[in-house]
Amino acid sequence: MSQDWIDIGELSDIPARGARVVRTAVGCVAVFRTGSDEVFALQNRCPHKGGPLSEGIVHGKSVTCPLHNWVFSLETGEAQGADVGHVRTYPARIEAGRILLETSFLQARMAAE
Repeated sequence: MSQDWIDIGELSDIPARGARVVRTAVGCVAVFRTGSDEVFALQNRCPHKGGPLSEGIVHGKSVTCPLHNWVFSLETGEAQGADVGHVRTYPARIEAGRILLETSFLQARMAAE
């Protein structure tokens, strides 16, 4: 399967340790930028109470949900610590200062639902 990537904007459009929401066919995807300029894309909805993860606090390679402080790995989507849960992750990369999301992965998620 070939990979198709969609350009969602400049890396500088997202502040360091911040996030941006991208609306897709599978719902809202939160795109995070770490303090070391890595990007990660996760489902924007916390499985605990539906909190918007894009409004959470980014620390290292984790994000803390703004509603009840659940912490999720930006790399795996797994809840950390005593919390149990998972959010979907989506392939993201930086190319020439632009953030790209892998579209066929998003489409495969949509087909599975």
